[in-house]
Amino acid sequence: MGRSKSSCADYKSALLIEFASMRVTLLLFAVLRDIVGTDRRDIEVAAGSRAIDLWEQLRHDHIELSAQPKPPMTAINESYAPPETVLEDGDEVAFIPPVSGG
Repeated sequence: MGRSKSSCADYKSALLIEFASMRVTLLLFAVLRDIVGTDRRDIEVAAGSRAIDLWEQLRHDHIELSAQPKPPMTAINESYAPPETVLEDGDEVAFIPPVSGG
C-alpha cells in the first residue's frame, strides 16, 4: 500500500525544510579573532538559524569560549541586533567582545 499524494508532498516539504541551508559571513574581533584564528569565516547554516546559534557553535568548537554562555554584542549587516535575530541568506554577523584599555 503506497502513501497518499498529500502525505508524500508533506514528506517532501519536511525534507526541504530540514535540509535547507544558507550562507552567512561571520566576523570576529579582538580576543574572539585570536581564539578562532581568523577574523572572517563564511559558514553554511540551517535556514532559520539565529545569531545565537552561531555563538553556540563557536562555543562548541572552541573550548576557550565554553564558559561564555551569553554572546557578546552582536551586529547583523552592520547594525546592532539581539542575538535571537533570525538570519537570512547572505547576512554578515559580527560578534564584538568588550574592549578595555585606556
